[in-house]
Amino acid sequence: MATQRIRINNQITATPVRAIGDDGKNYGVIEIAEVLRIANEEGLDVIEISPTAKPPVVKIMDYGKWSYQEEKKKREANKKAHTTEVREVRIGLNTSEHDLEMKAKKVGEFLDGGDKVKIELLLRGRAKYLDKNFKNERIERILHFIPRDYKVAEGPKQGPRGLYVLIEKK
Repeated sequence: MATQRIRINNQITATPVRAIGDDGKNYGVIEIAEVLRIANEEGLDVIEISPTAKPPVVKIMDYGKWSYQEEKKKREANKKAHTTEVREVRIGLNTSEHDLEMKAKKVGEFLDGGDKVKIELLLRGRAKYLDKNFKNERIERILHFIPRDYKVAEGPKQGPRGLYVLIEKK
């Protein structure tokens, strides 16, 4: 994504422009030379806010203050953004009930965090060729212990290491 260069003061060539003051005062559609004169009298800069608008919109304010406010808006937006991760929990054929409960508790925490969880039943050697219903029953054992509401997004499917199911928060 190419960052757009903000034009200020004499870099702005469009005329006429819609001018807005630092305090929100609307100067209306006027020539750029007039806007530059007003900004110069007040000791402020002219910043091109919306170059694609007809006519382009400029704001009369201190450039340092404006760039600080824009950076602050970006930081706030980044704080609110949450990327969904796919967390992974692995179990074996003979994993004990207590261990399944502990892993299911961890799965619940992942779901609360807004992540998807891939529960994988690791199968080695001959175990890969066991009855499909038996393997599905082993996956259902851990799903039974999950303390949160969830929905199965994908699976159960055969993967390279065994069987897996992908779940997410309802």
